[in-house]
Amino acid sequence: MIKTAVARRYAQALFELLDVSGIEPTRVALAGLGQAIKDSVDLRHVVASPVFGAEDKIAVLTELGSRLGCPPIGKTFLEQLVKKNRVGFLPEIAEAFAKLADALKGTQPVTVFSATAIPPGEQDQISNRLRTVLKRQVEVTFHTDARYIAGMQIRLGSTVVDSTVLGRLQAMQSLLTKE
Repeated sequence: MIKTAVARRYAQALFELLDVSGIEPTRVALAGLGQAIKDSVDLRHVVASPVFGAEDKIAVLTELGSRLGCPPIGKTFLEQLVKKNRVGFLPEIAEAFAKLADALKGTQPVTVFSATAIPPGEQDQISNRLRTVLKRQVEVTFHTDARYIAGMQIRLGSTVVDSTVLGRLQAMQSLLTKE
């Protein structure tokens, strides 16, 4: 909870410093850096280890930021994260920043999970239907997960609409084991 609150404050501060043209490149760079920190054990070691000095950490992060197209103010932001020992918050900061960018664009991110791949035509139909129901632009990402068995699950922020077989089985299990 504290980590999320701190991440929101850092994301808000960066968002307020940027002009509109710098928001999307910064979003992409932060998302890439956040994913790199999640995925790379070596990168997590570099940014968390006291063996590496602040200059080394700044050099690594700004180089990665440059490769991801981060604007200069974003690189300065990364330096501040290192100096304040908040680099570990980068994945959460990236997520909070993406929410702010979506709010500015008026876009609702939606994630759709299904057991099998959804054909492109049906993806378009789902996107159009969500756009109509939500009365706003949507950015839909589709994921496949065989654990769902059949059906689909739609996530809109903290709201989850679950019509999967796995979801139904879990609901029945919960009812049957409840005392």
